[in-house]
Amino acid sequence: MAAIAPSGPALAALITSEIGTRHAPVLELGPGTGVFTRALIARGLAPEDLALVELDDTFAGLLRTRFPEAQILQMSAARLRGLSLFDGRKAGAAVSGLGLLSMSPRTVMAILSGTFAHLRPGAAFYQFTYGPRCPVPRPVLDRLGLEARRIGGTLRNLPPASVYRIARRPSAPQGPFAQHGH
Repeated sequence: MAAIAPSGPALAALITSEIGTRHAPVLELGPGTGVFTRALIARGLAPEDLALVELDDTFAGLLRTRFPEAQILQMSAARLRGLSLFDGRKAGAAVSGLGLLSMSPRTVMAILSGTFAHLRPGAAFYQFTYGPRCPVPRPVLDRLGLEARRIGGTLRNLPPASVYRIARRPSAPQGPFAQHGH
């Protein structure tokens, strides 16, 4: 709930622009009222292929009403590691509406490491920010073997926002997210 105003349709279209049915299942962190969730469904994803991680009980209840087929997990996104999602299948993408800039580096690291534990090789984590640069600090990216690339911005959101695609570095397959035996 670090947003000044709810995310708008332009930001929802941008943050989901690289995601399609081939990415199913998809993990969404901090869905709030479901603006990004609706955009994912509009891109062809089935609600049952979505796991929505929402800490706030009011928003979680709203999401259960709006998206009854989706898996709703009322919990902190920092506690994802060790959970079983999607019957053991790995997700093809993660979308985050979390306010990472307001979190400690330790919490951001827990969120990213837990999320990437649920993503298949080549999958990306999409994060928006109202700030001037990537909301994940460089030391956190380096420690986790990740790289961030800005995929675009929208002035048609209040406030204007940028979206980053965060993925495993191809040059670091032996990092903490290396796939053993796959």
